[in-house]
Amino acid sequence: MSTTQDYQAAELLLRRPARPGELVVGDKIKPQWIDGGARFWYAVSNGAGRRFVLVDPAAGSREPAFDHARLAVALAAASGQQVDREALPFRAIELAGNAVEFDAFGGRWRCRLDSYACERAELPPSGNPLEVPSPDKKVAVALRGHDLWARSLSDGREWALTTDGEPAYRYASSPECLGNGTLLRKFGLPHLPPAVAWSPDSTKALTHRTDERGVRQTHLVEARPADGGASVLRTQRYPYPGDEALPRAELVVLDIASGTVVRAQAEPLMMSALSPILIKWAWWAPDSSAVYYLSTPRDRHTLTLHRLDPATGQVTTVLSETGATRVEPNQWMTEPPIVRVLADEALWYSQRDGWGHLYRYDLHTGTLLGQVTSGQWAVRQILHVDETERVVYFIASGLVDADPYRRTVCRVGLDGSGFAKVTDDERDHVVTVPDTMEYFIDSASTVDTPPVSRVRDWTGRVLVELERADISKLTATGWTPPERFRVKAADAVTDIYGVLYRPRGFDPARRYPVVDSVYPGPHVNRVDPCFDPGGFGFDAEAIAALGFVVVAVDGRGTPGRSKAFHDASYGHLADAGSLDDHVAALRQLARTRPWMDLDRVGAFGLSGGGFATVRAMLDFPEVYRAGVALCGVHDHRHYQASYAELYDGADNPEAWARASNVDIADRLTGKLLLIHGESDDNVHPDHTLRLADRLIAADKDFELLIVPGAEHLFIDCLHYVRKRSWDFLVRELMGAQPPAYRPAPIPIDPELLGELFA
Repeated sequence: MSTTQDYQAAELLLRRPARPGELVVGDKIKPQWIDGGARFWYAVSNGAGRRFVLVDPAAGSREPAFDHARLAVALAAASGQQVDREALPFRAIELAGNAVEFDAFGGRWRCRLDSYACERAELPPSGNPLEVPSPDKKVAVALRGHDLWARSLSDGREWALTTDGEPAYRYASSPECLGNGTLLRKFGLPHLPPAVAWSPDSTKALTHRTDERGVRQTHLVEARPADGGASVLRTQRYPYPGDEALPRAELVVLDIASGTVVRAQAEPLMMSALSPILIKWAWWAPDSSAVYYLSTPRDRHTLTLHRLDPATGQVTTVLSETGATRVEPNQWMTEPPIVRVLADEALWYSQRDGWGHLYRYDLHTGTLLGQVTSGQWAVRQILHVDETERVVYFIASGLVDADPYRRTVCRVGLDGSGFAKVTDDERDHVVTVPDTMEYFIDSASTVDTPPVSRVRDWTGRVLVELERADISKLTATGWTPPERFRVKAADAVTDIYGVLYRPRGFDPARRYPVVDSVYPGPHVNRVDPCFDPGGFGFDAEAIAALGFVVVAVDGRGTPGRSKAFHDASYGHLADAGSLDDHVAALRQLARTRPWMDLDRVGAFGLSGGGFATVRAMLDFPEVYRAGVALCGVHDHRHYQASYAELYDGADNPEAWARASNVDIADRLTGKLLLIHGESDDNVHPDHTLRLADRLIAADKDFELLIVPGAEHLFIDCLHYVRKRSWDFLVRELMGAQPPAYRPAPIPIDPELLGELFA
């Protein structure tokens, strides 16, 4: 049974999104470039606060950005406030000559690094998060009402860039279906920053006018608004699969100085989910001479690269590809397209030979010049193209025999010759590249090996080591490294991979209940091959700390492998990432791990994982005896059109119906807890309420928790929701009474906003 100590350990393991970085120090490097990218600084948590580090890759140096103790003393003297040198009262710095600037105590401060004299700067606190500054830092663009305005950063002068915006036909916004209005209100923000891409020369801005006129209107009722008044009706434009009207983006180029508005002379882009600018489907040429963008029709079977003349609005087609199923510029919906426009050529990602590879096209004629990469592995990301040396550097997965998901930095000539690995080891590599492209930051790890972060040049040579992650606080909770495993899919042929977390205080002589921590894809993986469990690993480590064996699997239909592996989900959203593969994995694992009790198996998941949790119980009731489904997409006919149409087809109502838990609710035999936020504007609470209605009609026992005011991530009540979830699993799978443990509420951290929307 779970103890109070187990619950306390589980709470500490909630590293995302409630407590980022507290238990692991130095695992994430977020470089802040200075000197055009020649140098950078980053911050590292020390448990109490942060230390700031300055790196000069050319010199091979890494040192404190300033004397933290001296600055703390100087700031305390100047401000009259107490300042702890281990917990400095700021999160970011700006290095300006021989001084450091930062925001603290409600104002802007400047501290000289020769004398450590601190003084109030005659400037407002830096950075408006709702503005997008130009590359030269002279002008910023922001939304005002439904239009865009510019502001001079030198004298504060403001002027309108557009004047014809209106409700449902506004500028620089993503569709309302993914606007996250409820979450933004909790952070005190009226909207996200505008979808604007500045030209590299800072003279123009690319944006779009978002047309949602005619899009279906849906409604949420907020029972307890923040002002304490009467309940509030929130109306949201939200297209369902098959709806005639979808949000569209009309590309626009704004000349900042002259006020000229140039509209693309082409059909608007389909935009049922996110802005094409925010997801990098539209971008500027490096010399500011053109805009390039990708488009796809509603059936997603064709992908086209266009060129937009920013002076005239004329649009020409560069190249296009059509396939039998979806043609996508990246298997991961959340990652940018793997496309790069060069001076006279375009590098194009295609899965036409069964794997994701690079092809080279003539930029002016659209003629195929040759295949650049090949083999039974996949390109994941283009890092850098050296046009002088005719070499492309990229990340690939599938080159490590032990784990085809691990990422490797590689190079190859643009003519396809000279392929080589730049990082020639067995670890997974996560890479960040500055605009200068002179080096890259490499974080290397595995699921059970903490990351080591280094700066490397393009030969792979280490210029300077940055951090070796310290996990001593993590292991002090009783955490042990998870196990990466490989088993056969349900077809008994295909290898599939996952991660197994052992319970806290693991004893191989005992038998433990098992929880399948599910997220079905097909747009993301449930399991990453690196040390970071990722945002889709909701609660896996924490649930293991309660005394469960926790398993996470990427079945067929999820991204990261061959085209055929991913296409297993096409038209089969109902299979929830091949749940039959999950069942096969559980049975194979238990054959050699007798401490896994397959008579006590449950499922746990959020959003798509909530759908998969219930589907597992309905399709495999003999395996899954209990489940906790948080804000589940229980009926894809009532979810965002972009999702079901992309993965089940644009005109396939039979498939959309198959992906409904509501229609088969009468199959339920196990113990089920349904949780949903009342104000969830991503997956509307009617998903769970429709399912509950059918369960009641079928006379099924289940538990239901509707959380007043909560959005999709339960950001300000996560402690309560998790406790209820854990208690349910302990009762139903362990057959034990949970301890009387009440976790303290976790305040909303404003820094989380950037991570959540990244």
